[in-house]
Amino acid sequence: MINLKNADPDFKWEIIKKEGGEGLLKCFGCSDCAASCPVRYFDDRYNPRKIIRLTLLGMKKQVLSSAFLWLCAHCHACTERCPQGIIVAEVINAIKNYAVEQGYCPEGYKVQLDLLRKMGRLYEVEDFDLKKRQKLGLPPIDKTIPEVKKILEYTNIIKYVNSKPQVPNTKQDDSSIQMKMEKK
Repeated sequence: MINLKNADPDFKWEIIKKEGGEGLLKCFGCSDCAASCPVRYFDDRYNPRKIIRLTLLGMKKQVLSSAFLWLCAHCHACTERCPQGIIVAEVINAIKNYAVEQGYCPEGYKVQLDLLRKMGRLYEVEDFDLKKRQKLGLPPIDKTIPEVKKILEYTNIIKYVNSKPQVPNTKQDDSSIQMKMEKK
């Protein structure tokens, strides 16, 4: 059972204001999104219907602080099958963007962001790679892409990501929410 005592009735309205969150209220919980989700085949903690349902119920802390939110592959299989025409992946993105603004972000994303800030890419281009490119007749590439750092600074994303504690990455945290939703 979900305890609504700590629910935030404004949470859904905050998400609806975000780009991509506009379709949130159209959801009537049919589960076509969950049934079509390929991520769910690998990790049943991820369920777009549950994320949307918890958001509609105002369970702000549970949604924003849980690692299951970040599992969306953004493949749009859910969107293709939604009978309400909701762009489900964009709703999930709106929730993730809101989560980052509130300071919730998985450690892995922070590490990737730091790599992008330092090098402009997620992996270091080694001299070996440059020599291999040259042998193949490919044009040389820079080891870093400084424009990416400028974009990150311009968007203030680093400030948002580092402003508050990261998302807990414990299975117990996610499973308790999942179990509560399954009992319903």
